[in-house]
Amino acid sequence: MPSWLSVFAIGLLCWSAVPEASAFNITLDSKSIPGLNPKTPLVAHAVRITGRFEQGDGDKLRIMLADLKAKTARITGQPLATAELSSSGGDLFEGLKVGYLFREFEVATLVRKGDICLSACAMAFLGGTASRQPPTPLPSRTIEIGGQVGFHNFTLDSTVVQNETKGDATAGIARGFGLGRAGASALIRYAADLGVDPGFIAQLLVRPPDTWLYIDTNEMFLTVGACPSGREPPLGRLELQAVNVCNHASGGSGVAEASQARPTTAREAKRYLLEQVQRNVESVNVKGPLVGQLAGVLASKDDRLIESVYSDLRAAGIPLPEPVGRSFIISGYALAAMLSVNCRPTVT
Repeated sequence: MPSWLSVFAIGLLCWSAVPEASAFNITLDSKSIPGLNPKTPLVAHAVRITGRFEQGDGDKLRIMLADLKAKTARITGQPLATAELSSSGGDLFEGLKVGYLFREFEVATLVRKGDICLSACAMAFLGGTASRQPPTPLPSRTIEIGGQVGFHNFTLDSTVVQNETKGDATAGIARGFGLGRAGASALIRYAADLGVDPGFIAQLLVRPPDTWLYIDTNEMFLTVGACPSGREPPLGRLELQAVNVCNHASGGSGVAEASQARPTTAREAKRYLLEQVQRNVESVNVKGPLVGQLAGVLASKDDRLIESVYSDLRAAGIPLPEPVGRSFIISGYALAAMLSVNCRPTVT
């Protein structure tokens, strides 16, 4: 647990929408999947978390995840388990604690159709992670069509503050202000640690606690790094989704239409991105063995070499995405064509 969270671990911060009976419940569903070695099957774990987030829940979850990690044969790049979340909220500190556990143990998060994940649960949802392998962690946060994830500002438990300061109004105001500031700082730090735009948290902190932000628009899915899943794409055809992503990422250099989206394979997407790297290198007149190697690989049209160089550049820290699902190259921008890689589909 990050030490800077301990300043408000005493339960004064609460993100709760509808009161629930008790601390959250955890159920585990494990299914065997045939592996390369018939004698060593792989196991897929689904951890379902329901009910109110209360103090101590994170410790209970850590014990379960540590046990799963010790007993499970892992697939590189795949999560240890998938956490299905259904909760109307609870203790903010436990929500952050659970989110950090999802990142630490590489647990993907999922809100199923008909379930809600609000307040502290929504913060825990942001911890969904498929892999922490370098160069950067790979998030895995999925919402089935019909599921709801909603955020709002936290509140302070004034009764606890009053009891702590023995009715001294001046001391109570100072204590409340200090806790509020600590909570706000912790939320922004949490978002930054998980790769979520801190500006999203800043937006929450200036809103009244009784107003909500739901992940129900293109912008919100992109802001929190979540993917929708279901039988029908909720945001329109895949071409429209791809164009929407690029239009928002273009920085005003143009607006493309769905007709300008050309589907491409993962192999072609990697070649295209390596060509963009080569153009950028040439534009600044960089010299060296890497420049020659990159030019030679692209000229050879050898898919195995392209795959190898692409992986090496990712490992070296160049922010190249790993294409998953459907990919599109979008034309019509002032600077160059753009690549959109759609979200990884969820297998249920």
